[in-house]
Amino acid sequence: MDTAVDERTLSRLRWGCRRGLLENDLFVEAFFQRHARGLTLRQAEGLRWLMDLADNDLLDLLLRRSELPDGLNRPEVSEVLMLMRRPMPVTPSEGKRP
Repeated sequence: MDTAVDERTLSRLRWGCRRGLLENDLFVEAFFQRHARGLTLRQAEGLRWLMDLADNDLLDLLLRRSELPDGLNRPEVSEVLMLMRRPMPVTPSEGKRP
């Protein structure tokens, strides 16, 4: 299942990941910005499992206020959650004063 997802699958996955909370959308968009090109079918499955959660439950996981419940504690879900929790890298132009 380490096969990369195709463009159509990626597009459908992105559409299915839209959330009701802006905070979740920010995490999801950052994830896609960093990992869309190399996203595997296994990771896509993990992402689908996470997207089945209620918005507040997902946000609690992303902010480390809770951990994966037993029913979701699967390798593909844990991997995607870890990738989503990772902060965006800082670019050289950020943090500089004008």
